[in-house]
Amino acid sequence: MVAIAWWWNDLRYVTSLVSRSTTSDAKLPPGHMGLPFFGEIFSFLWYFKILRRPDDFINSKRRRYGDGGGGMYRTHLFGYPAIIAWSPAVIKFVLQSDHLFPYSWPNSELVGYKSLSAAQGERHIQLRRFVSAQVNQPSALQRIALLAQPRMVESLRLWALKGTVTAFDEVRRLTFENIGKLFISMEPGPVLDTMVHCFVGLLKGARAQPINFPGTAYYYALQCRKKLVAIFRKELEKRKENESESQTRNDLMDGLMQVKDEDGNKLSEEEVVDTMIGLVVAGYEPSALASMWAIYYLAKFPMVLQKLREENMAIGGNKIGELITSNDVSKMKYTNKVVEETLRMANISAFIFRSGDEEVEYQGM
Repeated sequence: MVAIAWWWNDLRYVTSLVSRSTTSDAKLPPGHMGLPFFGEIFSFLWYFKILRRPDDFINSKRRRYGDGGGGMYRTHLFGYPAIIAWSPAVIKFVLQSDHLFPYSWPNSELVGYKSLSAAQGERHIQLRRFVSAQVNQPSALQRIALLAQPRMVESLRLWALKGTVTAFDEVRRLTFENIGKLFISMEPGPVLDTMVHCFVGLLKGARAQPINFPGTAYYYALQCRKKLVAIFRKELEKRKENESESQTRNDLMDGLMQVKDEDGNKLSEEEVVDTMIGLVVAGYEPSALASMWAIYYLAKFPMVLQKLREENMAIGGNKIGELITSNDVSKMKYTNKVVEETLRMANISAFIFRSGDEEVEYQGM
């Protein structure tokens, strides 16, 4: 019985996939899919949460299976069968093949079935185009730079007065305050504090086994999502009653409320709310982690900090009392390199989820 349980997922999924394959010599990457329902989640959490050495989860598989599959292993995580890609070549292939491997969360219930990550076809393209315009266009970058700076300047002043701060706590708070301003024009206060608390809970549940039972991280995450949905829906209703104020706000929620498809239909309330939640999830923790790691590495390499300070003072030093523009930011070449190197060294996203809904062959697998 123990042996059957140990190989249950392999017997269930691998046999089924091979039998349904369109090619007679179909192969899956080497690996082990673990126990029924749980798969390899306990081993995964052991390396990620307990030992805090996530690379060793992959290294343990490399020791057992070699580099089989060209940098891929089969497994079972977060309640679903999965393929782990670890080599740069395979990861590049997956990330550059959106049509084969669309972006997806394993537990879409948390982010929302109508969110950008869950949308398909033309709706996904439409939402992605709108979001890209909101954050990547020159006018959008200028607006973001002007909105975010006052809060950043004030935070730096307060940190200096404190003398010693916990970097991650402070940058996480600052990041969410800026998100609140940019996304729904919300100032710091009790509602924003509740949202921070709920998003932290939701993110923890997104990395947990999907067991919807009181006391589990997943159950708590679902409760957090319900609170967030209620907050966003209340804000939507307020805006519908005062549509004339949308021009003065010009934030992400107002923009989503005006998005129309090819038939002239606007997004439903559910689509707006799910997209808002999904975008906060995508931007909140990665931005905070990137800032925290930048502080860490700058403290570790004082020469880099000195060059960074010199560049920023050369560009912004003469703008006493004025805000730095997006054009000023584009001139900060060394600063940009510091950001890129921070992201390379820190690897702020431990894993990226993509779904595979059709059969794909890669190097014979």
